[in-house]
Parts: sequence; C-alpha cells; structure tokens
Amino acid sequence: MRVASNKLKDILDFYYSELINTYDRHEIEAIISIALHHYLGFSKTEIIKKANDHINQSDLLKLYDCCKELKKNIPLQYILAEAWFYHLKFKVNTHVLIPRPETEELVDLILKEGTKPASLLDIGCGSGCIPVALKKNLQATTVSACDISKEALAIAKENARLNDTDIHFFEADVLNTKFFVKKTEHPFECIVSNPPYIKRKEALIMTKQVIDHEPHLALFVEEGDEIIFYKKIIDLCKVELSSGGKLYFELNPLTADDVLAYAEQSQLFVTCELMKDMSGKQRFFKGIRN
Repeated sequence: MRVASNKLKDILDFYYSELINTYDRHEIEAIISIALHHYLGFSKTEIIKKANDHINQSDLLKLYDCCKELKKNIPLQYILAEAWFYHLKFKVNTHVLIPRPETEELVDLILKEGTKPASLLDIGCGSGCIPVALKKNLQATTVSACDISKEALAIAKENARLNDTDIHFFEADVLNTKFFVKKTEHPFECIVSNPPYIKRKEALIMTKQVIDHEPHLALFVEEGDEIIFYKKIIDLCKVELSSGGKLYFELNPLTADDVLAYAEQSQLFVTCELMKDMSGKQRFFKGIRN
C-alpha cells in the first residue's frame, strides 16, 4: 500500500484502488466524503476544488491508516469512533450498533405524527440514538431508556451528555418481565423499541463488516422464537403503556406480520398497523393502547 503523492487526488485514487474489492464505487465515494470531512473538514464541493492541493504528512498518515483499517472490513464509523444520526453526532464503538437510516425513519415517523408524550421509554437503547434524537426534538417529554449491556449504557449516557439531553438510563433485561417492571416508573405515554430481530440464518447474506464487528447481542434473535422481544414488550404494555399511549417498533420485514398478529391477539390495542420504509419494506409497527 503506497500513495503516489500527498496530493488529494492521489489519496482519492489510493482509496479507490485499495477498497474496490471490498466496497462498490458508490460506497467508496461515501467513505471518502465522510473520512475527508472528519480528518480535514472538507465538504464534498471542497474535495473537488482541492483535488490538486497537497495534504500535510500528519493528515496523510491518518487517511492512510484509515484505509488500512477499512481493508480489514472494520466499519468506518468504528474507525472514526463516531456516527451521525438525525443530524446529531454520536460516539460509537463495538459495544453498540452503528445507527441505521431505517432507525432514522422510525424517529422521523414518531416526530412527524406530532406525538408529544409526557413520558417516553426506549427499550434496548444501544448507543442512545433513538432517545437522544427524540429528546432533542421533544424537550418537554421525560425520556427514559434501558439496555441489558453495561457497555452500551455507558456509550448512551455519554451521547446524551454530548448532545445536551437529559435522559434517565437504567440497566434491564426486557425478557425478565418481573424484574423489568420493578425498574420502571410506569406507565409511559409512548414506548419505542428497535430490538434484536435478525434471524441467525440471515448471517449468511450479511457483510463481514457487520458480522465480524457489530455486537451480535444487539443483532440476532435465537431461532426458537424469532419475535420473542416483540412479544415481551407487547405483554409489558399491560402495565408499562398508559391508556391511549403509543407503541412503536422497528421490524424485520420477514417477521413483521407475526408481530402484528401477536399484537392484535393481545387485545391491548385499539389499533395496530404496519408501515413501510423508504424501500417499500414492512419496517415499522404502531399500536395505540386501549
């Protein structure tokens, strides 16, 4: 691995030549844009304008090392230790999932519905991207969030601080219903969750960046009952969700209908519905408590 010179255009050529067997061209363009903004503060327009500019040795080394890590299939967000979500910057590491565009859609759905609950609970908060983004836009709402992972909660708390949001975090396992109920000040007017929902067999078609580096605890659900987390959260709504309160899920399109059926059979909701994401997949659930 060698860069032809310290000109920006040669650095760009270096990234393309080194990463073309790992990423497609569109992905490499996105990586370059994010990396150059992170290390050099360049916008996409500046990248074009400064193509013939020389980069100092210190910054060149940072970009070189970043490319080396990318060749090992390490996600860029973990290399930079940050990710952007709903116009906010979050710290991330291998203890938390990298925030996804679909989860941004979930936050956007909640906010655009005009939901302004007095209290809100996020179950399985990971990096804290959902509760932080919601609290940032719902200043009057009291927001709580939980996770089973101590390491994830540490990151979530730091992200709340970095984004100047007041959120109550607590450690809890949603599968342990009795213990979970004791940890909360229920009921809440809104509950939201993006729980583990990927089937183990889906790992065969997932990228090495995800399989090798993102936390499996937050990704996969065991084959025995692939909607167990949704079932437990729906059952918890008996005590955790107030009358008229709203429940929102991010879903696996492969099991979305099963989640809807279980929610309807619970008879806890006046209405239940599935909603599609921008790619047309059944991605979100909304239920209104009776």
